Amino acid sequence: MNTSDLFGRDEPVFVISVAARMCGVQTQTLRYYETLGLVEPARSPGNQRVFSRRDVDRVMRVRNLVDDLGVNLAGVEVILRLLARIEAAEQAIEKLQQENSALRQRIRGRRAQP
Repeated sequence: MNTSDLFGRDEPVFVISVAARMCGVQTQTLRYYETLGLVEPARSPGNQRVFSRRDVDRVMRVRNLVDDLGVNLAGVEVILRLLARIEAAEQAIEKLQQENSALRQRIRGRRAQP
């Protein structure tokens, strides 16, 4: 059983030292990424950073872009913003397709009635 089974992807469960170890970075790197707005961990009542699985995955994506593709952090920020916009657009398209399908069914139903 892993953390994904116990907690949702958005549940803040990892303190900064654990998140850093999972991502293969120093804790200071996570603080720097937060300063840049690349990751936004939750805060505990004691004001400690607490990371979710989604936060950890995002940091790993940042590291991949920087280390493997040679993208600088400004470029990473742009890429992440664009990916978020694409995801939102895909969700909107899916919703519109569902609405379109429902409307087509209603039209067919009205045509079938005498």
